[in-house]
Amino acid sequence: MFRKITQYLLDWKQSPYRKPLILQGARQVGKTYSLLAFGREHYENVAYFNFETTPSLAKTFEESLEPSYLIPILSRIANQTIIREKTLVIFDEVQLCERALTSLKYFCEQGPEYHIIVAGSLLGVAVNRGKFSFPVGKVDIKTLYPMDMEEFLLACGEQELVRQIHTCFETDSPMPSALHEAALRRYREFLVVGGMPDCVSKFVETGDYTLIRHIQQTILQSYLNDMSKYNETNEIKKTRLVYDNITVQLSKKNTRFQYKLIKSGGRAAEFENAIEWLTLSGIVNRIYRVENPQKPLENYRDIDAFKTYVSDVGLLCAKKDIVAEDILYLSSELNDFKGGMVENYICNQLICNGYQAFYWLSERGAEVDFIIQRERSIIPIEVKSADNTKAKSLSIYMKAHTPAYAIKIAVKNFGFENGVKTIPLYAAFCI
Repeated sequence: MFRKITQYLLDWKQSPYRKPLILQGARQVGKTYSLLAFGREHYENVAYFNFETTPSLAKTFEESLEPSYLIPILSRIANQTIIREKTLVIFDEVQLCERALTSLKYFCEQGPEYHIIVAGSLLGVAVNRGKFSFPVGKVDIKTLYPMDMEEFLLACGEQELVRQIHTCFETDSPMPSALHEAALRRYREFLVVGGMPDCVSKFVETGDYTLIRHIQQTILQSYLNDMSKYNETNEIKKTRLVYDNITVQLSKKNTRFQYKLIKSGGRAAEFENAIEWLTLSGIVNRIYRVENPQKPLENYRDIDAFKTYVSDVGLLCAKKDIVAEDILYLSSELNDFKGGMVENYICNQLICNGYQAFYWLSERGAEVDFIIQRERSIIPIEVKSADNTKAKSLSIYMKAHTPAYAIKIAVKNFGFENGVKTIPLYAAFCI
């Protein structure tokens, strides 16, 4: 399956300033598959090492971390010669061998001609930075997220539909009604399937939502296991409580995170470490309220007001145990949850495109779902999950802050009117 990360990896390979690369991301987002596919296509050979399936590999890094020592041993273990510039060396599940991470410093300084990529989940929480030296400034770092809507469409063989969506986005011209409806159907499928590559692959192969839900439940269980394995003992229960509560938060009309919804009398001091763990692990995305939408947005965030979203909308629906047909056929029983689910989907698409998103709330309660910096402008984004597309909060924001333009994401077709660019829900990946 096509992944956009491939172009980044190719640019990394060809860069004269290339450093060893750390590819991070939550479990099951496709790190290993993407790296192996890239290596097989763009290198003469791939030397692959997995610290989870072969724990004894860690001993290789105990005596020395210098490339001159490591390369001959790694070549023997891989049963192939590691050649400068021509072999891609992959260290997988590197969070299980902290000294392998430290070795990247020496590969950068003493062996820059070797092409090294390490992949790992939970690097933000599993690595004890107090006990080893992280190679700050000696590595490139990239995060891989679940597949976005565009990658999903391409996996489904919808290349022409993707081309048409891009054209309409650029020209603000409506999609032909038949294509618009077809794209909306694919969008609803994506809400169920999500962007985990294994789920997308099985959907393309079988179309079996029961099988996909089983895969999603397996992934969710692995996340719960990680919360126990890579967490402080006194934080395990709190972390699970927060994670289980996210779907409750998204079902509220006000989706801002509220500690009291976790448990009666809940306070930030009790749960802030759990939220931080979930965010660093890549399982949850957190966006802050911005008090004053000016550059740089980061300077105006309110650290006490934020929203949390699950990193993949398919996992969100699986976590809530929502029946596929209720989403595919727009069941009215989902009305309370629909707004939060669609917000979650849009947040995922923005993060996949590299945006650091915020949200805005006026003193009188007018709320704009997302604020981003796009093409040197601060752009407000209003999300509508239903056919009613009146955006009163967006109008209030535009009068107060006069942005270059605003974006409204809804079921409606493409268009541009009164400074508002309307984008169908399926086209959020174009932003």
